[in-house]
Order: sequence, then C-alpha cells, then structure tokens
Amino acid sequence: MTTSRQNGSLYTSIQKNIATIEFGHPASNSFPSELLERLTKELKSFATNDAVSIIILKSEGEKAFCAGASFDELIAISTLEEGEQFFAGFANVINAMRTCGKLIIGRVQGKTVGGGVGLAAACDYVLATENASIKLSEFTIGIGPFVIEPVVKRKIGLAALSELTLDATSWQTAYWAKEKGLYAKVFESITELDNEIELFAQKLASYNPQALSEMKKVLWENTNHWSALLSERAKISGELVLSEFTKNALAKFSKQ
Repeated sequence: MTTSRQNGSLYTSIQKNIATIEFGHPASNSFPSELLERLTKELKSFATNDAVSIIILKSEGEKAFCAGASFDELIAISTLEEGEQFFAGFANVINAMRTCGKLIIGRVQGKTVGGGVGLAAACDYVLATENASIKLSEFTIGIGPFVIEPVVKRKIGLAALSELTLDATSWQTAYWAKEKGLYAKVFESITELDNEIELFAQKLASYNPQALSEMKKVLWENTNHWSALLSERAKISGELVLSEFTKNALAKFSKQ
C-alpha cells in the first residue's frame, strides 16, 4: 500500500532500540521539499534519542524505492533562491544521516533514481532486492548529481560514479551496485530482504551503543566539511535548473 498524499508521508516507530523510518509519495516515492524537511527533522530527533541504537530507512510499497526529487517542484522553480533551497533539501538529509550518530540500514526494494541513489549511499549498510536497479539521470534534464556526488563517490568510487553519471539513460543492475559497494547484499524477494533486515538490525542493536556510535564516526571520517560543500553544490544545481536548456528539457518531459 502506498500513500496518496501529495506532500508524501513519513511514519516512524521504535521497537527494541531499533527505529524505523518509512517514507512514501504517490509519484514513485519521490521527495517534495516538505517531505525532505520532515525526514531531516526525524533523523535529528533520533540522533539525541537514547532509546535508539539503529535506524532502518525504507520506503512504501513494493515497487520503486525512490524516484529522487519531486519533478513538479523542479518545474516550478523560478528564482535562484528557490533553486538553492530546493536542492538543499537532499543536502540537509545527507548531512543529517552523516551526523546523526546512529548507524543507518537502508532497505532498497526497487528502482532508485537521482537523489534516491544519494539516499542509499548515505546509509551505512544497504540491503536490496534484485529489482533495485539504479540510475543517475540528471544530465538528461540539464543538471547534474552535484549534491549527492560526494556521498555516492565515497561509497562506490570515482570510476563507478563517472559511469553512472555520464551514461545517464542507462539503468545499472542491483548486482552491479553490489559489486561497486553500494549494496551489501542482494536478495531475490522482498520477503527475504525483510527477514534479513530484521535479523541484522536486531544483531546490531544488541551491541554496545557506545561502540556503534564510535564506529559511525570512523565510517564518516574526513566529511566534516560537507555542510559547506553540499550547500555550495546546491547553489550550482540551483543555477543550472534555471538555464534555458533545463527549462526546455523539463518542458519536454512534462508533456510526455
């Protein structure tokens, strides 16, 4: 079941020191700005919650994991300020995931595009199904994956990032993503995926919370400058989305 709310939905629960965040949107679990803001706030809340040791990030339904940023909002951007603010949404989420101090397990049950790939890359450990293909299609509309580039490159390396970015019309399989380091394991079915996530999360939650927190710091070493870096990247994308090329490209896509 998926949400019909135009601004999307966000549900959270905490059981046995494991927090689950589930987001959804009728447009293939894409993210409007409001939903990105809500996710950022929830991550920051869990960062200071002693009842939480592990976070599971998942999306609604059995099809797409995340279609990236809201296409409707992209089309509506008319000023540089609006553009920067829009792209800062994913920057804020990535930084919140990076700094929250709790290990995050990603559950990727289906295809993911653009910002959704960045979301998966910002998780500390990702489990997926074989339907979880990925694509960075930003070039096709005249922009680029500038905000998510640091987190994706950190996870899969420069060569794989280049392949994803430059071949903007092609899907890469879940097994390709596993080979490059984005996914830890790939399963044939969602049932198998969920069973493994439950067992793995319970195992992690049984460990010393202080050790988990210290490991989180180690995993994200040398990223303290990202708050400024991702803000700068949001400005680049904010400028590009106002270009004539991008406006024309978006107009063509919106008519399809």
